[in-house]
Amino acid sequence: MKLRCIAIDDEPFALNILADDLKRIPYLELVKTSTNPLEVLESLKKETIDLLFLDIQMPSLTGIQLMKSMSNPPMIILTTAFEQYAVQSYELNVVDYLLKPIAFDRLLKATNKANELLNLRSKAQKIPVETLQEPNYCFVYSEYKEIKLFFEDILYVEGLKDYVKIYSSKTPSNKPILTRLNLKAMEVKLAGKQFCRIHNSFIVNLDKITSFQKTNVHLGTKEIPIGNRFIEAFEEKYRGIK
Repeated sequence: MKLRCIAIDDEPFALNILADDLKRIPYLELVKTSTNPLEVLESLKKETIDLLFLDIQMPSLTGIQLMKSMSNPPMIILTTAFEQYAVQSYELNVVDYLLKPIAFDRLLKATNKANELLNLRSKAQKIPVETLQEPNYCFVYSEYKEIKLFFEDILYVEGLKDYVKIYSSKTPSNKPILTRLNLKAMEVKLAGKQFCRIHNSFIVNLDKITSFQKTNVHLGTKEIPIGNRFIEAFEEKYRGIK
């Protein structure tokens, strides 16, 4: 299955170079090139596109603004001559961030990543419904990667406005995985008996709790507070699985 893609850049010369390189990659199907981001929005409504190569600095609508205007965007690889957008692109969960002039080997690395993601999603969709079991993992985007997190490895999750920190027993030195989600969205990913929200800012893996008091729980030496409105639900759920 080929990746159907669109390339957008307001500079025709840069767009032509990119298009020529994309046509050299056998698993890509370049459906359209455009210097007009608004035109591309219309194309996305009419046909299935897997991947956008998106310039950031454009006069009518920036690439960042275009991304934010899409309710269900395809995978995106940003292309730009400016380094200062790297942090913002990380927050938007793009597949990759390419600096112009784009070397072909660097472009190929980015498209390989997108192709692997598409194949992974395609395989998941082909699994017969009757063979599906309740998953024991979830996926999050962090540092331009889609990370597979097994529930049994997650210790707890800390919410920080539009981000969450995920603490896992598999990460070195307890360094958290940072991803752009709010705690409510993370709670949906972790739905089930194993996890419980115990505070406005914390979700814990109940299997990792070593002891608890009325106002806090302990995961080994780590102490996490219990919010007043969460106490009753937490105790019922915790005692129910023990």
